[in-house]
Amino acid sequence: MKLLQLTILALLLLQPMSAYESAFARTNVGTIEIKTIPAARLLASQSDKSYFESDNGLFRPLFRYIQANDIAMTTPVEAAIAPGTMYFYVGSDYADLELKNTDEVTILELPERTVLSLGVRGGYSAKNFNRAQAQLLTHLSEQNEWLATGPARAIYWNSPFMPGIFKRSEVHIPVEPAE
Repeated sequence: MKLLQLTILALLLLQPMSAYESAFARTNVGTIEIKTIPAARLLASQSDKSYFESDNGLFRPLFRYIQANDIAMTTPVEAAIAPGTMYFYVGSDYADLELKNTDEVTILELPERTVLSLGVRGGYSAKNFNRAQAQLLTHLSEQNEWLATGPARAIYWNSPFMPGIFKRSEVHIPVEPAE
């Protein structure tokens, strides 16, 4: 009975998420793949602390910014770990909207990028991120087609209200073809 209740709750929580525009397709849980992330405009909020120490402090300025500028939420939310930086993708409906930097939020234009991605299920914790990052680094060390070009980032697909066992995320390491 409890499993049925959790399933119904999860489906109810997932329903509103389907209305958000996605910046790119998800990587399936347990799958490691090379994927291209399209060029995008992002809003960034940064802290001197690690992401896992300051994530709520990073979310609030971004959320206030999108509310003040009447911008719809998109998925996923991206995070650099050290220093902690949270990124919101700006949806295609707002591509021409003039946005300005503030003391708390910076607007970035990122070119198309190639990443090694691992799909993950579970809570958004340092432990889960570190485990997935280690898997990707092992994968990179066991092949000679791709080279890492930067640090790993976390990619979060679900709201904070989603129970941890249902949350989906990815870890991305930027890569380029080996010479």
